[in-house]
Amino acid sequence: MATTRETAIRALGEIALRVNDLSSMQGFYEEVIGLELMRLFPSSAFFKIADGYAGHTQILALFDRTSQHPDVPVSAEHSTIDHIAFAIAQSDFEAEKSRLESHGLEVQVTDHAWVHWRSMYVQDPEDNTVELVCYDAAV
Repeated sequence: MATTRETAIRALGEIALRVNDLSSMQGFYEEVIGLELMRLFPSSAFFKIADGYAGHTQILALFDRTSQHPDVPVSAEHSTIDHIAFAIAQSDFEAEKSRLESHGLEVQVTDHAWVHWRSMYVQDPEDNTVELVCYDAAV
């Protein structure tokens, strides 16, 4: 049985990843995924995902692991992240799939009928799974 409860949470604020190669990860999220680079520092990069809630921009933050935690290995095997999902319009689905494939990425498409979501999945340069998802009433 589902219950409703009050919460102060209104939106996602930030996704933050520790990365091995800041430059290649920055290029992927900027050039391939298409996020807007907000600010680049020597050991971090901040990308706009969406306007967010009450003036707090939703962001993806990349932190150079080698400058902050050099002896902690980072890989898909050591992460608790399953994937990162970005919502897109249904009308953009096929064009985005073709665009990602034009970057040489293998795109896996999956329908999640229980919620009417259509998803495509790719891997970023450090083997994190990135999902682009839309609502599709036909699924």
